[in-house]
Amino acid sequence: MTTDTPARLLQLLSLLQTPREWPGGELADRLGVSRRTVRRDIDRLRELGYPVQASMGADGGYRLVAGKAMPPLVLDDEEAVAIAVGLRAGAGHAVEGVDEASVRALAKLEQVLPSRLRHRVSTLQAATTPLTSGDGATVTPETLTVMASAVAGSERLRFAYRAGDGADSRRHCEPYRLVSTGRRWYLVAYDLDRADWRTFRVDRVQEPFATGARFAPRELPTGNAAEYLKQSMQRRQETYTFEVTFAAPREVVAARLPAWLGTPEPVDEHSCRVRGSTGDAVEWFAVRLAVLGHEFTVHEPPELVEYVRELGARLTRAAGGTGG
Repeated sequence: MTTDTPARLLQLLSLLQTPREWPGGELADRLGVSRRTVRRDIDRLRELGYPVQASMGADGGYRLVAGKAMPPLVLDDEEAVAIAVGLRAGAGHAVEGVDEASVRALAKLEQVLPSRLRHRVSTLQAATTPLTSGDGATVTPETLTVMASAVAGSERLRFAYRAGDGADSRRHCEPYRLVSTGRRWYLVAYDLDRADWRTFRVDRVQEPFATGARFAPRELPTGNAAEYLKQSMQRRQETYTFEVTFAAPREVVAARLPAWLGTPEPVDEHSCRVRGSTGDAVEWFAVRLAVLGHEFTVHEPPELVEYVRELGARLTRAAGGTGG
């Protein structure tokens, strides 16, 4: 029997978070208390904001239902390890769709994991090798969580950085946001030594650590970290403008189109157009458009139009067609 009320409430909450209905008698047996005590504990959980629903009947049951706000979650050891491993695996390889929110969740979870569970997560992570594609620009989850925590806590950050030309430097900055492009992670930050805003590829960052010094966040010139990163990348490399029409409604395309490629504009209720600029190779960009899963027509630039035509013919031949 659990006589410690807070411990019993946590145990009860853990049971209720399993997606099923628990008869009052079964809960009483699990907790080693009377059904009356279970009812009192259910009332306490409701007072704390947990939406517990009761069903009528000879042995009335209880279940946790969706509420207006998500109350604190209680995880057992196995659940915590599984979630941490999943978040670490996704965050470490900049998988599209695993954005800053996932990194924030990982930072929060690893902050409260007991040392024994952190060891299990690290051991499992070290024993597995993911099959990835791309240019191999991976990021360690530890690097992301340190940066995410510094961003959330408005805490100055120091790290070693290797630029694209191989030059090494030490950086001292005020981190603003982490941005995922789907292939890579970037940190948008105010560089204190250079007295200006900078973007850093996170896979080129080494030994990041939060200094403990707090700061008042500055106003970003563009007001949006993703837009600032986009403009920064355009300044650093040769870019070209593109225009593509999709044979699908704007909202359908927008759901799958990365924000950094632009915002679809409706042509009519059945099609939309995307205009923008990029410095990506036309070969990669053509494939990126194709995997969106919608019919499309490239209007510019000419080199992209030509490559899409060649790619289409090649794929047709590969499928046993007669493409030219």
